[in-house]
Amino acid sequence: MKTLDILLWVVVPYISLAIFVVGHYWRYRYDKFGWTTRSTQLYERRLLRWGSPLFHFGILFALGGHVIGLGIPESWTEAVGIGETAYHAVAVGIGAIAGACTLTGLAILIYRRRTVGPVFSATTKNDKFMYVVLTATILFGLSNTVLGAAGVGGSYRETVSPWFRSIFLFQPEPELMAEAALGFKLHALSALLLFAIWPFTRLVHVFSAPIGYFTRPYIVYRSRDTQLGTRPTARGWDRVGGGKR
Repeated sequence: MKTLDILLWVVVPYISLAIFVVGHYWRYRYDKFGWTTRSTQLYERRLLRWGSPLFHFGILFALGGHVIGLGIPESWTEAVGIGETAYHAVAVGIGAIAGACTLTGLAILIYRRRTVGPVFSATTKNDKFMYVVLTATILFGLSNTVLGAAGVGGSYRETVSPWFRSIFLFQPEPELMAEAALGFKLHALSALLLFAIWPFTRLVHVFSAPIGYFTRPYIVYRSRDTQLGTRPTARGWDRVGGGKR
């Protein structure tokens, strides 16, 4: 086993994952006000209306495909009656559509961010670099899907998938990635770089959810009317001055 293979497919993945986890903790601990998408919807909506749904729905389907393709062993799908030919056809079809939607949406969003002055001004240097890495990752992934449809590049389920699982089982098998096609290697490395810079960009909003809305107290509205009428007073409405309803 070459030292370079160990460095690329053992050391780099663990460093990337460590930065990903620790970086998010640091960001949340010391930069809560910066934990935001820095929404620019008020500046421009026409391009956002098209680009955002294409990108977000496309990336969700692509993520789902990666979870299934990398996390579920080939033997499991065969055990439930899904042959490799059928799996490959579905994976390529859905992957190509998801990748095309994601790339199109990202292109619209980048064009919007570059051409709309206030939106461009709200973009940090970290986010600019993130867009470059994200675009490269999507392009490598989409090219692998297209090549896979043409029968070029081999099966990632025999190399990339077991290597991916071995990383999380703390039993890394770098020799598997050493045998993988160049396109898979480039896609994996760009993804690892994306995970490493993730906590320091606007991508942190992926882990945001309005859970506090379910536990926060009611907002109390107070009326200035001297006479509230005969209708029953709605919950949360109190007369100014502390008088009884």
